[in-house]
Amino acid sequence: MQFVVLLLAVVGLPLFVVIALLALFSYQGLDWPISSLFNDIDELADKAHLLPIPLFTFAGFLLARSKAPDRLVRLADAILGSAPGGLAIVSVCACTFFTTFTGASGVTIIALGGLLYPVLMKRNYPEQFSLGLLTSSGSLGLLFFPALPVFIFAVVYGFATNSSDVTPEGLFLAGLFPGILLTLVLCGYAAYVGNKHGIERTTFSFQELREAFRGAIWEAMLPGLLMGMLLSGLCSLNEIATLTVVYLMIVEMVIHRDIHPWKDLPRLVAESMVLVGAIILIMTMIMPTKDVLEDGQIPDKILEYFSQFITSKMAFLLVLNVFLLVVGCLMDIFSAIVAVLPLLIPFAVKFDVDPLHLGVIFLVNLEIGYLTPPVGINLFISSFQFRKPVLTVYRSVLPFIALLFATLMIITYVPALSTWLPEQFIEKSVGAEEVLDEEDSAEDMLEEYGAEENLEPESGGNLDESGGNLDDDDGNLDESGGKWN
Repeated sequence: MQFVVLLLAVVGLPLFVVIALLALFSYQGLDWPISSLFNDIDELADKAHLLPIPLFTFAGFLLARSKAPDRLVRLADAILGSAPGGLAIVSVCACTFFTTFTGASGVTIIALGGLLYPVLMKRNYPEQFSLGLLTSSGSLGLLFFPALPVFIFAVVYGFATNSSDVTPEGLFLAGLFPGILLTLVLCGYAAYVGNKHGIERTTFSFQELREAFRGAIWEAMLPGLLMGMLLSGLCSLNEIATLTVVYLMIVEMVIHRDIHPWKDLPRLVAESMVLVGAIILIMTMIMPTKDVLEDGQIPDKILEYFSQFITSKMAFLLVLNVFLLVVGCLMDIFSAIVAVLPLLIPFAVKFDVDPLHLGVIFLVNLEIGYLTPPVGINLFISSFQFRKPVLTVYRSVLPFIALLFATLMIITYVPALSTWLPEQFIEKSVGAEEVLDEEDSAEDMLEEYGAEENLEPESGGNLDESGGNLDDDDGNLDESGGKWN
């Protein structure tokens, strides 16, 4: 029966239906009650990290469907346009910014591609370079706050391990330096191409900068505000997500009036929730398979089999990168996290890979997989958006894949890039909380047994009757405190 389901998947059956049917048939084969499926679904629904997902998704759609892209591109061009490759650098930064909020690089290619591609052509940038730049830059923002894949990774990791080793806050901090490094590498290449081809630069103008800043100030402040709230700890992620939506609704509907509250808002809510619904539906359907895998000890068997070929951490990380690049070509990032991550966790534990470092490696590989021939999804989106043959897009992304893969190797084999920042902001606070918890537990135990923090001198070191004295005759606890038999 499972073979029939997989065959239906090949001919186009939706992924969540395939996963649900496989889970149902597996439960039936193990003689497990079908009703227990809903226990996993209920457990997933209790995850607090899920709440920011619809809010940040809606915030991303508010930005993408307004005129914020035009304003931000104008501001970035006013700042960087006079530098070598200035407009190309602007394109990298703009695409990174919008992918961070939409959580989907394909949406960024569609939203910004039509705006930036004609301008790049007008400034005489090479066509192949422009295609590759816009196709690859759309993936860079998936490590930055508040990108959706980070939330999904944290939820799935916690569900698979029953631990809190990975939190969205920690993973966002872990991805900050690697994300900046990836962005700087592409910006450096853009500057090199601009200088090599003698691309004409714009003249820096304080007046243009002032006008552009005045128009985009509200959107330009948003990343700084979000990171400030995240690092300060003044707000929880749920509160930050809510404040972001309220902030952008005021900016785009009241200040700029790009979005009409009656005509546009209902449509944006519907569009954004379709994406959220797809993510949650896939997660809901695949979570019950965790019990099936654990019962059959599938991850352990996979680990045992491959351990005879992979004997070192260096080798494991190399194989992990190749494997995840292939996964990134074949699956969307949300499905890949939910389906593949639980199988990789035992390997990461065996080879002592930090969970946050694993998360960064996982997400960067899937970013690159999005634009890796022959079936990376962004290649086809780019081909459709720019009306170019797929083979032309293939050739255009090759230099960018090489640069991103080289940077991936640095991120993989220099774990401090991912682990240093979380250690400064997360582990210290966690340690303080543990000390407080231990003190609270000690106080609770004292209260439970009726002991006072300061014993009276005249008690002779013994507990009084209300707390249960030791009886002088037999050394047993009296009736008020309970007796040893």
